[in-house]
Amino acid sequence: MQFTSYEQVEQKIWEIVEEEIIQGDFMQSLLAGEWTPLQVREFALQYSYYSRNFPRVLGAAVAAVEPEDDWWVPLVDNLWDEGGRGNPAHYHSLLYHTFLTTAAPDVPTNEKYVPDYPVAQAAKEAVTSFLLFLRHATSLEAMASIGFGSELFAGKVMGLIGEGLQHPNYNKDRKLDVTFWTVHADEHEPRHYQLCKNILTRFTSPQELEHMYRAGAYITRSEARFYQGLYERMKSLL
Repeated sequence: MQFTSYEQVEQKIWEIVEEEIIQGDFMQSLLAGEWTPLQVREFALQYSYYSRNFPRVLGAAVAAVEPEDDWWVPLVDNLWDEGGRGNPAHYHSLLYHTFLTTAAPDVPTNEKYVPDYPVAQAAKEAVTSFLLFLRHATSLEAMASIGFGSELFAGKVMGLIGEGLQHPNYNKDRKLDVTFWTVHADEHEPRHYQLCKNILTRFTSPQELEHMYRAGAYITRSEARFYQGLYERMKSLL
Protein backbone atom coordinates (compact mmCIF):
# COMPACT_ATOMS: atom_id res chain seq x y z
CA MET A 1 0.00 0.00 0.00
CA GLN A 2 1.02 3.61 -0.42
CA PHE A 3 1.13 5.43 2.88
CA THR A 4 -0.59 8.78 3.10
CA SER A 5 -0.46 9.39 6.84
CA TYR A 6 1.71 8.75 9.87
CA GLU A 7 -1.16 6.91 11.53
CA GLN A 8 -1.19 4.34 8.74
CA VAL A 9 2.45 3.52 9.43
CA GLU A 10 1.70 3.12 13.14
CA GLN A 11 -1.21 0.83 12.35
CA LYS A 12 0.85 -1.40 10.06
CA ILE A 13 3.64 -1.73 12.63
CA TRP A 14 1.07 -2.62 15.29
CA GLU A 15 -0.28 -5.34 12.99
CA ILE A 16 3.20 -6.90 12.83
CA VAL A 17 3.56 -6.64 16.61
CA GLU A 18 0.18 -8.25 17.22
CA GLU A 19 0.69 -11.11 14.78
CA GLU A 20 4.38 -11.88 15.25
CA ILE A 21 5.07 -10.93 18.88
CA ILE A 22 1.90 -10.75 20.98
CA GLN A 23 0.26 -13.77 19.32
CA GLY A 24 3.59 -15.56 18.97
CA ASP A 25 4.65 -18.71 20.81
CA PHE A 26 6.83 -16.85 23.30
CA MET A 27 4.21 -14.45 24.58
CA GLN A 28 1.26 -16.80 24.51
CA SER A 29 3.08 -19.55 26.40
CA LEU A 30 4.33 -17.02 28.96
CA LEU A 31 0.87 -15.57 29.59
CA ALA A 32 -0.64 -19.04 29.86
CA GLY A 33 1.74 -19.94 32.68
CA GLU A 34 3.30 -22.77 30.69
CA TRP A 35 6.97 -22.12 31.46
CA THR A 36 8.95 -24.21 33.90
CA PRO A 37 11.23 -22.55 36.48
CA LEU A 38 14.18 -23.57 34.30
CA GLN A 39 12.63 -21.78 31.33
CA VAL A 40 11.96 -18.62 33.35
CA ARG A 41 15.60 -18.76 34.42
CA GLU A 42 16.76 -19.18 30.83
CA PHE A 43 14.68 -16.25 29.62
CA ALA A 44 16.01 -13.97 32.35
CA LEU A 45 19.60 -14.90 31.58
CA GLN A 46 19.28 -14.48 27.81
CA TYR A 47 17.31 -11.24 27.91
CA SER A 48 19.97 -9.76 30.17
CA TYR A 49 22.29 -9.71 27.15
CA TYR A 50 19.80 -7.74 25.06
CA SER A 51 19.04 -5.37 27.92
CA ARG A 52 22.64 -4.49 28.71
CA ASN A 53 23.43 -4.00 25.02
CA PHE A 54 20.51 -1.68 24.31
CA PRO A 55 22.57 1.42 25.26
CA ARG A 56 24.92 0.44 22.41
CA VAL A 57 21.92 0.45 20.06
CA LEU A 58 20.92 3.92 21.20
CA GLY A 59 24.51 5.12 20.82
CA ALA A 60 24.59 3.77 17.28
CA ALA A 61 21.36 5.61 16.53
CA VAL A 62 22.85 8.85 17.85
CA ALA A 63 25.83 8.32 15.55
CA ALA A 64 23.52 7.72 12.58
CA VAL A 65 21.39 10.87 12.83
CA GLU A 66 22.16 14.47 11.95
CA PRO A 67 24.38 16.32 14.45
CA GLU A 68 21.49 18.60 15.30
CA ASP A 69 19.87 18.95 18.70
CA ASP A 70 16.37 17.97 17.65
CA TRP A 71 17.66 14.68 16.20
CA TRP A 72 20.05 13.45 18.84
CA VAL A 73 18.50 14.83 22.04
CA PRO A 74 15.47 12.45 22.00
CA LEU A 75 17.83 9.49 21.62
CA VAL A 76 20.21 10.69 24.30
CA ASP A 77 17.27 11.25 26.63
CA ASN A 78 16.45 7.57 26.17
CA LEU A 79 20.08 6.66 26.77
CA TRP A 80 20.15 8.85 29.88
CA ASP A 81 17.25 6.84 31.26
CA GLU A 82 19.34 3.69 30.78
CA GLY A 83 21.91 5.35 33.01
CA GLY A 84 19.37 6.21 35.70
CA ARG A 85 19.53 9.86 34.67
CA GLY A 86 22.88 10.06 36.46
CA ASN A 87 21.86 8.16 39.60
CA PRO A 88 23.75 4.83 39.89
CA ALA A 89 20.98 3.46 42.09
CA HIS A 90 18.63 3.77 39.09
CA TYR A 91 20.88 2.24 36.42
CA HIS A 92 18.77 -0.05 34.25
CA SER A 93 21.50 -2.67 34.54
CA LEU A 94 20.91 -2.68 38.31
CA LEU A 95 17.15 -2.62 37.84
CA TYR A 96 17.36 -5.67 35.59
CA HIS A 97 19.61 -7.34 38.14
CA THR A 98 16.79 -7.18 40.70
CA PHE A 99 14.73 -9.32 38.32
CA LEU A 100 17.59 -11.61 37.35
CA THR A 101 18.47 -12.50 40.92
CA THR A 102 14.91 -13.66 41.59
CA ALA A 103 14.68 -15.65 38.34
CA ALA A 104 18.18 -17.16 38.34
CA PRO A 105 19.52 -16.88 41.90
CA ASP A 106 22.01 -19.68 41.35
CA VAL A 107 23.93 -17.88 38.57
CA PRO A 108 26.68 -15.52 39.77
CA THR A 109 27.11 -12.08 38.22
CA ASN A 110 30.14 -9.82 38.19
CA GLU A 111 30.31 -6.27 39.54
CA LYS A 112 28.65 -5.01 36.34
CA TYR A 113 25.71 -7.40 36.82
CA VAL A 114 26.75 -9.62 33.91
CA PRO A 115 25.81 -13.26 34.57
CA ASP A 116 28.40 -15.99 34.23
CA TYR A 117 26.35 -17.79 31.61
CA PRO A 118 26.65 -18.46 27.84
CA VAL A 119 24.71 -16.16 25.51
CA ALA A 120 22.41 -17.83 22.98
CA GLN A 121 22.54 -17.00 19.30
CA ALA A 122 19.05 -15.47 19.31
CA ALA A 123 20.11 -12.77 21.77
CA LYS A 124 23.33 -12.03 19.91
CA GLU A 125 21.54 -11.76 16.57
CA ALA A 126 18.92 -9.35 17.92
CA VAL A 127 21.62 -6.91 18.99
CA THR A 128 23.81 -7.42 15.93
CA SER A 129 20.92 -6.93 13.49
CA PHE A 130 20.02 -3.60 15.10
CA LEU A 131 23.60 -2.37 15.11
CA LEU A 132 24.25 -3.41 11.50
CA PHE A 133 21.07 -1.68 10.34
CA LEU A 134 22.05 1.55 12.07
CA ARG A 135 25.53 1.47 10.57
CA HIS A 136 24.10 2.31 7.14
CA ALA A 137 20.82 4.01 8.08
CA THR A 138 19.82 7.53 7.11
CA SER A 139 18.76 9.89 9.88
CA LEU A 140 15.10 9.19 9.15
CA GLU A 141 15.64 5.43 9.06
CA ALA A 142 17.61 5.51 12.31
CA MET A 143 14.93 7.48 14.13
CA ALA A 144 12.18 5.27 12.69
CA SER A 145 14.02 2.11 13.70
CA ILE A 146 14.07 3.27 17.31
CA GLY A 147 10.62 4.87 17.25
CA PHE A 148 8.64 2.33 15.25
CA GLY A 149 10.93 -0.67 15.68
CA SER A 150 11.19 -0.46 19.45
CA GLU A 151 9.60 2.34 21.45
CA LEU A 152 6.16 2.28 19.82
CA PHE A 153 5.39 -1.15 21.21
CA ALA A 154 8.04 -1.68 23.89
CA GLY A 155 5.72 -0.47 26.64
CA LYS A 156 2.97 -2.88 25.56
CA VAL A 157 5.29 -5.84 25.12
CA MET A 158 7.25 -5.26 28.31
CA GLY A 159 4.01 -4.75 30.19
CA LEU A 160 2.74 -8.11 28.94
CA ILE A 161 5.99 -9.78 29.94
CA GLY A 162 5.71 -8.25 33.40
CA GLU A 163 2.10 -9.42 33.60
CA GLY A 164 3.02 -12.89 32.46
CA LEU A 165 5.86 -13.23 34.92
CA GLN A 166 3.38 -12.58 37.74
CA HIS A 167 1.47 -15.76 36.88
CA PRO A 168 1.11 -17.92 40.02
CA ASN A 169 2.91 -20.79 38.30
CA TYR A 170 6.11 -18.74 38.21
CA ASN A 171 5.94 -17.53 41.80
CA LYS A 172 5.47 -20.68 43.83
CA ASP A 173 8.94 -21.03 45.34
CA ARG A 174 9.91 -17.36 45.32
CA LYS A 175 8.35 -14.16 44.07
CA LEU A 176 9.79 -12.72 40.88
CA ASP A 177 10.68 -9.02 41.05
CA VAL A 178 9.10 -7.55 37.91
CA THR A 179 9.84 -3.89 38.62
CA PHE A 180 12.12 -3.68 35.58
CA TRP A 181 9.22 -4.62 33.33
CA THR A 182 6.50 -2.50 34.93
CA VAL A 183 8.64 0.65 35.07
CA HIS A 184 9.37 0.42 31.36
CA ALA A 185 5.74 -0.26 30.50
CA ASP A 186 4.20 2.45 32.64
CA GLU A 187 6.70 5.27 32.40
CA HIS A 188 9.75 5.07 30.19
CA GLU A 189 8.68 3.63 26.83
CA PRO A 190 5.61 5.82 26.17
CA ARG A 191 7.71 8.94 26.73
CA HIS A 192 10.56 7.63 24.59
CA TYR A 193 8.20 6.96 21.73
CA GLN A 194 6.67 10.43 21.96
CA LEU A 195 10.12 12.00 21.69
CA CYS A 196 10.81 10.04 18.51
CA LYS A 197 7.33 10.78 17.18
CA ASN A 198 7.88 14.51 17.59
CA ILE A 199 10.58 14.21 14.91
CA LEU A 200 9.02 11.56 12.70
CA THR A 201 5.69 13.35 12.22
CA ARG A 202 7.50 16.12 10.33
CA PHE A 203 7.92 13.75 7.40
CA THR A 204 4.72 13.41 5.46
CA SER A 205 5.46 12.46 1.85
CA PRO A 206 4.51 8.94 0.70
CA GLN A 207 8.18 8.18 0.06
CA GLU A 208 9.24 9.31 3.54
CA LEU A 209 6.41 7.38 5.15
CA GLU A 210 7.46 4.29 3.22
CA HIS A 211 11.06 4.66 4.40
CA MET A 212 9.85 4.96 7.99
CA TYR A 213 7.68 1.89 7.62
CA ARG A 214 10.43 -0.22 6.09
CA ALA A 215 12.88 0.71 8.85
CA GLY A 216 10.33 0.11 11.59
CA ALA A 217 9.08 -3.14 10.11
CA TYR A 218 12.60 -4.49 9.65
CA ILE A 219 13.53 -3.97 13.30
CA THR A 220 10.11 -5.06 14.57
CA ARG A 221 10.48 -8.35 12.75
CA SER A 222 13.99 -8.69 14.12
CA GLU A 223 12.50 -8.32 17.60
CA ALA A 224 9.88 -10.95 16.74
CA ARG A 225 12.63 -13.37 15.65
CA PHE A 226 14.40 -12.68 18.93
CA TYR A 227 11.38 -13.72 20.98
CA GLN A 228 10.74 -16.75 18.81
CA GLY A 229 14.39 -17.72 19.12
CA LEU A 230 14.19 -17.43 22.90
CA TYR A 231 11.08 -19.60 22.87
CA GLU A 232 12.81 -22.29 20.81
CA ARG A 233 15.83 -22.16 23.14
CA MET A 234 13.60 -22.49 26.21
CA LYS A 235 11.57 -25.26 24.60
CA SER A 236 14.75 -27.28 24.07
CA LEU A 237 15.23 -27.38 27.84
CA LEU A 238 12.14 -29.55 28.38
